[in-house]
Amino acid sequence: MEKRVAVMSIIVEENESVEKLNSILHDASQFIIGRMGIPYREKNVSVISVVIDAPQNITAALSGKIGNLDGVTVKTAYSNVLSDNYE
Repeated sequence: MEKRVAVMSIIVEENESVEKLNSILHDASQFIIGRMGIPYREKNVSVISVVIDAPQNITAALSGKIGNLDGVTVKTAYSNVLSDNYE
């Protein structure tokens, strides 16, 4: 299956969901290239970018799990860059 490079933009509005979010991301750590989180304290939200190189079905499943968390919004942008096949 083809792998694609993608970036997930995540906005966390409920601090109670942070531990679950970190657990989900940890489970997908083999696919994560990098992660950047920015706390926006004035608005009481956190903005996180996660760059991933994974098969599209894995990326979509990960995005779905994250999007099901209370107070968490996620959008994923896929590149046209294909990676090596997933073994």
